[in-house]
Amino acid sequence: MTDFTLHDMDSAPDASKPLLTKSQALFGMIPGLHAVMAEAPALLETYQLAHKLFQETSFDKDEQTVVWQTVNVENECHYCVPAHTGIAKSMAVDDTITDALRNKTPLPNARLEALRTFTLKVMHQHGNLSDSDFEAFFAAGFTKRQVLEVILGYAQKVMSNYTNHVAKTPVDRPFRKFAWSPADKAA
Repeated sequence: MTDFTLHDMDSAPDASKPLLTKSQALFGMIPGLHAVMAEAPALLETYQLAHKLFQETSFDKDEQTVVWQTVNVENECHYCVPAHTGIAKSMAVDDTITDALRNKTPLPNARLEALRTFTLKVMHQHGNLSDSDFEAFFAAGFTKRQVLEVILGYAQKVMSNYTNHVAKTPVDRPFRKFAWSPADKAA
């Protein structure tokens, strides 16, 4: 087994230190994900930028949460599902949305369900979408811009989910109360 270092300001490569300072300022701590990513400064920098840019998309807070958590749950990320549950709470996303995403149960409205379905199609079909996939997404009120913004959110989550898988990143203390495992593996 390969052990990954949870870097702090003392152990991090020099190029990661300003990035960890940024994480500390934004989150009041250095999230474990960022501590692992610090090993590869370019990954941490890219992840931070992707996160910032996804928050600046045309998606509202509920829609951002749908994209993030759809990918997290589908990729079975033990770290990101609890972390984004906490983030959703801080963004005042209704718990019914978060719970439905975590449990793969129906979302409270058809628009959000269409976004989840489209995000899953992007993932499962590797971006090879059919005309009917686009038609359903557009019929729910989404745009071509948002097709591309889903890809941005997915790309961000691939970086974090896969890093957490390979590093087995421990869930940060503030998010442990939101611990999660896939329903079929929880039993």
